[in-house]
Amino acid sequence: MTPNHITEALLTIRDWVRYSMSRLEEAEVFFGHGTDNAYDESVWLVMSALHLPLDTLDNFLDARVTRDEAKHLAHLIERRVTDRTPTAYLLREAWLRGFKFYVDERVIVPRSFIAELLENGLHPWVEYQEMVESAADICTGSGCLGVLLAHAFPNASIDVVDISPDAIAVANINITNYGLEEQITAIQSDMFTALAGKTYDLIISNPPYVDAPSMALLPTEYRNEPQIALGSGTDGLDHTHTLLKEAGNYLNDGGLLIVEIGHNRDALLEAYPDVPFTWLEVESGNQFVFLITKEQLPSSI
Repeated sequence: MTPNHITEALLTIRDWVRYSMSRLEEAEVFFGHGTDNAYDESVWLVMSALHLPLDTLDNFLDARVTRDEAKHLAHLIERRVTDRTPTAYLLREAWLRGFKFYVDERVIVPRSFIAELLENGLHPWVEYQEMVESAADICTGSGCLGVLLAHAFPNASIDVVDISPDAIAVANINITNYGLEEQITAIQSDMFTALAGKTYDLIISNPPYVDAPSMALLPTEYRNEPQIALGSGTDGLDHTHTLLKEAGNYLNDGGLLIVEIGHNRDALLEAYPDVPFTWLEVESGNQFVFLITKEQLPSSI
């Protein structure tokens, strides 16, 4: 069937969601940039492309799409299937714990277990929100965790830091979209190198942590993301080593460092057998994010 025949045959949003699901399943695309199945991805793609709220699908299932809308949907689905472009890039949006962020190919698509932990203000590790007066997000990418930090700790002055000037540009878009210019500052820096003289009550980081063997096997969808934001040396811990080595110089007394490390817990414990990491529980388990105080950092022991 030609593209014109496809757009003429598919009349309603119901038709387009069904068609998208079929194409995604047939092409065996990889999910992992906001959804984990063809139905959710198709609803997201179709509804957002038509500028309709995702939670109003039932109201619009039988609404007819215009000819121009049909051409647009066909183009997006073809790019998703043929180029393996993540839907977040196609739509220029990503969602994290109910927050909507602007994204494009300059940054990885937001995904982080730390976002889940920020929903309750890091309780019980932070007893009162007002206790956090300064915070930093190292390797911020799109700035998403910085925005979530601002909502969790409204009294805190926040720095979001990334080595990529492109990432800083995207982070500033999201800072502006949420009206947080007075609370969040985006800083281009290779981790701590441009932060001389700064100290924080809280440092969080979702750094690159994909190890070399896994980088070689990444699905195409992940290869369409900035590779600098994914790989971190042979064991996936190069950035984490830097955080553990240097964070103590930038934390106030009693300050906290929280780091996401993916599936590298065993490698981390082997490298630091005497460090008393606290492993934080998230929906997927307690192996992906650790917390450590300034006084517990390797250089402080």
